[in-house]
Amino acid sequence: MNFDKKIVLVTGSSRSLGAQIVKDFAKEGAKVIINYNNSEEEAFKLKKELEQQYNKEVLTIKCDITNEQEIINMVSSVIEKYNKIDILVNNAGICNDTLFENKSKEDFLKVLETNVVGTYLVTKHVANYMPKGSKIINIASDNGLNNGYPESADYDASKAGIISLTHNMAKYYAPDININCVCPGWIDTDMNKDLTEDQTKEIENKILLKRFATKKEISNVVLFLASDKASYINDSIITVNGGTNNE
Repeated sequence: MNFDKKIVLVTGSSRSLGAQIVKDFAKEGAKVIINYNNSEEEAFKLKKELEQQYNKEVLTIKCDITNEQEIINMVSSVIEKYNKIDILVNNAGICNDTLFENKSKEDFLKVLETNVVGTYLVTKHVANYMPKGSKIINIASDNGLNNGYPESADYDASKAGIISLTHNMAKYYAPDININCVCPGWIDTDMNKDLTEDQTKEIENKILLKRFATKKEISNVVLFLASDKASYINDSIITVNGGTNNE
């Protein structure tokens, strides 16, 4: 896949899955924009790594996607430099796993505000500057389908919201922008570092491939959807979870 001359914005891309996606786009020739909110050190470390490796400038922008004015400022900075955005990956999100009865209204709303409203707001402001044939990929989770947990009720609801939002976005922006959604299952990231060995084994036993995904395996799907090879894929929800054993 070749993304030469493509301008790619990945939200929440200073670390973990977002960073992997940015790295893979940069490797394929894209001009990438790293967005971060709190992880400034990681963002500029990644910027330096990519600039040295590929000898091209990488834009790094701090933006809290729950703050609409910050989103407007971020988009303005990108457009001022590149005049367009070809690919948007709505990856930024948070989770706050707690016992179901301990979830506060404020915590619940924060997850929804970041994951659902943030995805909506970024898309609304970026889409104005996307040429015909552009791509938007939303990152949800198979938790938003039928694989949720009571401890992550707020997160699961937010990911179901992103799936629903994808359908509405695809209809609204058709035929000019293709919009799809990737729903990963368990990924080998820092988010799972507190799982015990027994918990990990229990989860793996419910996955047909008996392991967590690598970040690269999820990123591969994102890049495919962003490529010309996926030109006729639109309004699709792609589950990438290794298969689930519900027995």
